[in-house]
Amino acid sequence: MTLWLNCHYFDLMILPESPRPSQKQGILRRCISRWFEARPAGDRGRARGRDARPDATGESGSHRRGGRFGALLAGVAVVCAATAGCGGTDSASENASETTAASGSKLVVYSGRNEELVGPLYERFEAATGIDLEVRYGDSDELALAIDQEGDRGQVDVFVSQSPGAVGYLTSKDRLTPIDQPVLDRVAPEDRSSSGNWVGLSGRARVQTYNTTEVDAADLPGSVFDLTDPQWKGRVALAPGNGSFIDFVSGMRQIVGDDRTKEWLAGMAANEPPTYPGNSPILEAVNRGEVASGLVNHYYREIAAQEDPNLAAENHFFAPGDPGSILLVTAGGIPSTASNRSGANELLAFLLSEESQRFVADEKFEYPLAIGMAAPGSLPPLTDLPVTRLDLERLGDSLTSTIDMIRASGLQQ
Repeated sequence: MTLWLNCHYFDLMILPESPRPSQKQGILRRCISRWFEARPAGDRGRARGRDARPDATGESGSHRRGGRFGALLAGVAVVCAATAGCGGTDSASENASETTAASGSKLVVYSGRNEELVGPLYERFEAATGIDLEVRYGDSDELALAIDQEGDRGQVDVFVSQSPGAVGYLTSKDRLTPIDQPVLDRVAPEDRSSSGNWVGLSGRARVQTYNTTEVDAADLPGSVFDLTDPQWKGRVALAPGNGSFIDFVSGMRQIVGDDRTKEWLAGMAANEPPTYPGNSPILEAVNRGEVASGLVNHYYREIAAQEDPNLAAENHFFAPGDPGSILLVTAGGIPSTASNRSGANELLAFLLSEESQRFVADEKFEYPLAIGMAAPGSLPPLTDLPVTRLDLERLGDSLTSTIDMIRASGLQQ
């Protein structure tokens, strides 16, 4: 408890004489966060490992976090009451709402972004607010369809999507409620819904990743449409059931129309592409030389290169305006049946805070969307890339028809 008391008295010195309750909560959260980070790395890893285990039902796609933190917070609160009281500024994220819910609160989150990418941010939010997150991970389109099917029986507070198409679909089904305007105002108008029902969280560019020993850079195509040429037969991996691929095809429909999109899908199917469940397996296969290239989001290669500087895979951007280099955004929304809308807005605000956006850029190499945030240090600014911007509002209208179109082409059974 010595570390906590030191933290307590340090912050007490800079507090007003009569701190507000929210300030008291803030100091508790910050002290516990510092205590946790001060523990040996092995201990922290073991704690996370316990949290990651499936629950008693064996359901690995959904798990609870924050139970240990909530218990620790309660214990410190007792000590606080027995001493001179607590004080402090608000939560660890300066951009988080001052209306933080009590430590017993929780949020149910459906996350189309996988745990490896966003799990650390969810943990930071729990530490900063005391709100427990009950997270179900899965494919964005499947989670969106589940929210729609659950209808008025739904209990989801926040939907975090890998793609704008999924939140657009829920908007078209009237399954999302408007987000608070201060949260929406953190991003540019083109990166949020005009109805206020969803907000962009980060940007990812579509690319062709290729193995440098298998493909000569001089032979790389200028357009994604060139990949139907026989020279690419069996040499371009796809993830036809992945949310990003679905949004990419929806974007192609928006740019060139359904007929040419169907023609491209049929041409790709005829070229017998190796198929994988997601972007990561494609990047790994390309790096091993199992397949010459694949269509993925740009940041998978950048993350892998941090662990392996000798990575054999490189990213290729298609020509400006080409559907192959569409810029997609991850997005968040609040289902209309959410029971904790205040906490839901707080989570979205946290994901757009400077702390979270820096994590997205520096650790995951995605493009931050919060106004004023710079691109990842190792990547050029978005304005310097030949990325193609879409009318993101329209992607949701075509989600189910795009899935049907991909299946009809034979790429996905």
